Amino acid sequence: MRKKVLIMGAAGKDFHTFNTIYRDNPDYDVVAFTATQIPDIDNRSYPPALAGRLYPDGIPIKSERFLSSIIKEQQVNEVVFAYSDVSYDYIDVRRKKVDSAGAEFALPEPALTMIKSTKPVIAVCAVRTGAGKSQTTRRVVQILKQHNKKVGVVRHPMPYGDLTKQIVERFETLADLDKYNCTIEEREEYEPHIEKGAVVFAGVDYEKILRTVEKEADVVVWDGGNNDTPFFKPNLHITVCDPLRAGHELSYYPGKVNFEMADVLLINKMDSAAPADVESILKNARQYNPDAIIIKANSPISTTEPDAIKGKRVLVVEDGPTVTHGEMKFGAGYLAAKKFGAAEIIDPRPYARGTLIDVFKQYSGTGPVLPCVGYSPKQIKDLEATIDATPAELVVIGTPIDLSRIVRINKPNLRVTYELEELGTPNLEQLITRLLATS
Repeated sequence: MRKKVLIMGAAGKDFHTFNTIYRDNPDYDVVAFTATQIPDIDNRSYPPALAGRLYPDGIPIKSERFLSSIIKEQQVNEVVFAYSDVSYDYIDVRRKKVDSAGAEFALPEPALTMIKSTKPVIAVCAVRTGAGKSQTTRRVVQILKQHNKKVGVVRHPMPYGDLTKQIVERFETLADLDKYNCTIEEREEYEPHIEKGAVVFAGVDYEKILRTVEKEADVVVWDGGNNDTPFFKPNLHITVCDPLRAGHELSYYPGKVNFEMADVLLINKMDSAAPADVESILKNARQYNPDAIIIKANSPISTTEPDAIKGKRVLVVEDGPTVTHGEMKFGAGYLAAKKFGAAEIIDPRPYARGTLIDVFKQYSGTGPVLPCVGYSPKQIKDLEATIDATPAELVVIGTPIDLSRIVRINKPNLRVTYELEELGTPNLEQLITRLLATS
């Protein structure tokens, strides 16, 4: 009798968990995936080409709101929670729901989902989304290229489209973003790497992705999404900590797992954090990961025309995941508007249009900034309409990409950028040089 399993996910870790633990495993029958967090990723199926020989018809993907009914109708034995950047309180609510429906609740064992590479792997993860993982990854890639290493950056999955066309994706030029019909969220993660000359890989089947990368790279860099654990077994595991959300390194899943597993804990945003919050993270590190190397860093913001902000009424557009499920009230754009003397930061909520109204309802804790969400053409149009509706004299863009390539902005606009700035020693250069010497 095969054990009936349901996997709770958000089009990322759920598929990888299935691929590494359950696919082709005759002891289990995965009856369904559930989906949440991301709009319009349910009511489709995990196709036979990915599901394997045991699932000739594929596996249905349903909205998480049907969780209890699926458990009861399919007589599910075990529910596996496989998505990221949620509090342990959030998980407990779902655990109780699963228990009451008559199934067991489980979290996937990280070691079972980590694929071993033939090449050195550096994993960059975080305790929360928006901690500064992306600029840390860019710094790691920069160091490796200075050592004349060919680097393959593998990004955490965001397969929101046709899964059979996204098994292995390779991004070398900006044109590749259009080739794969990337959402704004995908572009935010891939474009900064491409602009710096790195090749990015992503998709659905990370075993196939890794073997593809190994053919052309000397070193694999895992660029984790949200606060998820690495999909590849790392030789160097870096976890970015956020003192602006001190304490979240223990209260969010699976950020706490990364916090405890890391070889390196990088405390970012030192230039904007309170000393007491930095000390809180250091105290938790001493208790939960005393062997970790501690690196401290800033993420200074810059823009080409700071004087353009002074005295203006500005609308701030921020990275969507950071200020929605990441629960940050603001990001780099807001900090730049304050730093460079904006006369007013316009609250976009009264001007929200279409799906943006729903975004603000779902994430009511978002500050006076506009989340840059663009999971669909409709959402991009609503983002454009919201920007147009505001009385802003200037739009300050704090997203990691040149938003004007995708979104029509009928107002003067200015992009804010940020990179990692390490403080003192130890630093990433020293640790990576040591790793390369022993690999």
